[in-house]
Amino acid sequence: MAPAAGHTEPGRAASPRGAAGPPGGRPRTPEGQSLSASGAGGRRQVRLSRTSGLDRKLWLPRRRPSRRPGERKRPLPLCQASASHALWGSVHTPIASRGSEGPVSWSRAIPGPPGTPVSTSVSEPLPAPPPPAMSSPEGSRAQKMKLPLFTQKGQQEVPTPSEKDWSKDDQEGYVFRDPLQALAALPQPYRMINKLVNLLFDRAWEIIEERDLRREMEHSRIRPTVYPPVSESKLSKRPRCLAVSQDYVFVAAAKGFSIYNLLDARQIYVYEKFKVEVMSIWATDLGNETLMAPVDETGVVRLFYLCKEGLFFIKTINEVDDTSKQTICAKMNISSGGDFAAFLLQGAGDTWLDVYKLPKEAWLKEVEHPQLATNPKKKPKQPQTDVSVCYLGDIKLSLPVHIMKIKPPKPITGSLVKSPLEVFAKLEGCYGLGSGQNHIIKDSQWEQQTAIFNDTYRKYLDGEWEEEPLSMATFHFLLPSCLTVMPTEAKSPPGLASVLGVQWTGRHNFFLYSLNRTLKDKVDPEGVWPCAAPIVVSQLTDCGGYLALACEDGVLTLWDLAEGLSLGVIALPEGCSCQSIQFLKDFRVHKGRNVYPEGALRSRTSCVVLCSDTSLHLVTASGTCGPTLSTLVERPAKHPEEALCAVAPVPALPGMVLTFSKNSSVQLLDVARPHVVCAFAPPEPYHLAAPWKPVFAVSLHHPFFLLRGDHPDGDSDTPSSVFYFNFDSCSLLENVSKRCPVPQAALNAAGFRQALPLERRCESLLQRRFQKLENKVKEQEHWARLRRYSILLQRENVRK
Repeated sequence: MAPAAGHTEPGRAASPRGAAGPPGGRPRTPEGQSLSASGAGGRRQVRLSRTSGLDRKLWLPRRRPSRRPGERKRPLPLCQASASHALWGSVHTPIASRGSEGPVSWSRAIPGPPGTPVSTSVSEPLPAPPPPAMSSPEGSRAQKMKLPLFTQKGQQEVPTPSEKDWSKDDQEGYVFRDPLQALAALPQPYRMINKLVNLLFDRAWEIIEERDLRREMEHSRIRPTVYPPVSESKLSKRPRCLAVSQDYVFVAAAKGFSIYNLLDARQIYVYEKFKVEVMSIWATDLGNETLMAPVDETGVVRLFYLCKEGLFFIKTINEVDDTSKQTICAKMNISSGGDFAAFLLQGAGDTWLDVYKLPKEAWLKEVEHPQLATNPKKKPKQPQTDVSVCYLGDIKLSLPVHIMKIKPPKPITGSLVKSPLEVFAKLEGCYGLGSGQNHIIKDSQWEQQTAIFNDTYRKYLDGEWEEEPLSMATFHFLLPSCLTVMPTEAKSPPGLASVLGVQWTGRHNFFLYSLNRTLKDKVDPEGVWPCAAPIVVSQLTDCGGYLALACEDGVLTLWDLAEGLSLGVIALPEGCSCQSIQFLKDFRVHKGRNVYPEGALRSRTSCVVLCSDTSLHLVTASGTCGPTLSTLVERPAKHPEEALCAVAPVPALPGMVLTFSKNSSVQLLDVARPHVVCAFAPPEPYHLAAPWKPVFAVSLHHPFFLLRGDHPDGDSDTPSSVFYFNFDSCSLLENVSKRCPVPQAALNAAGFRQALPLERRCESLLQRRFQKLENKVKEQEHWARLRRYSILLQRENVRK
């Protein structure tokens, strides 16, 4: 029998008014207290602890007070009613039976004065929660309570000691429930806002962690030693280009150029007779002389000859009287010996290549015996004593001879030829074979293929088409070799360029033109090297012995022109296309150091390839072993500011190159053991204004390189400086740059063989074959004597 309301059992005190629960009769249990409850229909124990935040908000069931007569029931707010229903159904569900009623006793420990805790217990009947609408007592009994965390469905089994015997279905029997899920559910749009805020905080935290990791890596990274410049040349305006030849430095100016001494950075001459600014300068060594060709902003190129501290003007290549017919010099090249020069000109929507023969022997005679120009009003200028170079414009030198004009190959069109015999009848010998111009494909076939292509790729072809740019060309002067086809009557002295190799953008062919011709001769290529894909980059070594061709599909081909051999074909990593190729002077690693051999070694070359994804690779080829590819610098995926923009070999240091990055860093890289040796930087506050296109120059004969430094607050008209860096002044490079070439005997002992000319190789091969033949004859004589001796022994045995 349940006691009356408000009556307490013997030995128990009534609960204080302040300890009662919230309105509605549910007592609240403060933090740190324990509570127990029991009912008549079954006993239940509810114990709260600090492990869950739910105990702080737990309301225990209690009998509601009776309403006064005539008093109406006040409905609870929607949020409070739903929370009460959720708490009642999830936490306060009896275990024995939700329909049974009976006295429930609950006790609570109330803290008192220190050392004297007071215990209060209350006994009262616990009413069953009201059943939901349209439910029966049987349905109420059938309701299941929520499973606790990590509870297994069904009957639990004791697993065997071995993991191999465990059933895989056991993992599916576990149910994960979140007791706070009912409280954490938010209505829309607050649920979406909550997700967005959490996503924002997660991403912000990832960025913070990445920055911290980057900062730690920067602190832990071993930074290379940075060397300052040894001298400086201050300029009134930012120069567009630099060029180095022998001991002279040519710096572009606003209306001309300036000449400086490379060793002491002293200005020795200023030429300012142009109307516009100089954009590029090309300088070539001619022994003790220098041939220089500046190109101004309008595309006009002029030739100057520097000899015996005198500057001579030769000719303006593309100067015309009518400015509307002015042509632009887009690119130029001068042969290594200074015998030929080629200029790529553009004008009136057309592009062509002009080739000149330079009379350098006549220039030496004319400088020794000068002839003044036929102008009596002009007086010859006396050499100035305060400068090292003087301008001698009144002395007339011989003009270059125009020998050839090459135009881009015509697009392939339909042919009227009906048989292959007619095609070969039009060919004069084997010249031009392989260019694709001689075929038997008709116009109707071309039109049919074009229509099929347009129908297949219509969705990619629809839209506006950009105007196709003018065709550009890359050209090189090649020395005589068995790979370059030459006319039988043409003979050129050794060391003199005899063939011009031309590669046009978007073309698969590398054309070879003989330089032994006149302007009246018909311009047809003497040889064609077809490739499987369009050629994007071609590069020739300074000595003219090796040639590299890089195609659009990432395939690189190396040729040994001196020996007439193909050093092999190698493919760049997938997704990489060649951006630039730089050949390195042949070096060896001897006793852990990079050294230059004293003489020429066997057929071997190496080059660094800068790809379009800013990765740097080393390609090495030796004889018939095939080329090898190794990665020097990988693509900086996480640090794009460290991407490489330019690479330049350093002839004074074996096996080393200069690398220029987007973050304005200039570093010296050792390709034999890929690591950064040191770095170079201009003094503060100067920096590289355009690090993606740095203005620099490397000397071929001296351990110097020049770098333009810009002021951070300046523009193109702000004063700038050219800084001189000397490798000998660097303590880390002092022994490397001054190291003498290693003798051939030391390299032979280390396993490096010396390369011999083709005639000597054939001679040594024949000698070895003759030696083997002589040994074979001696062996035959020895076997003949043994045979005769054995026959004699057999006869003696028969007689006995």
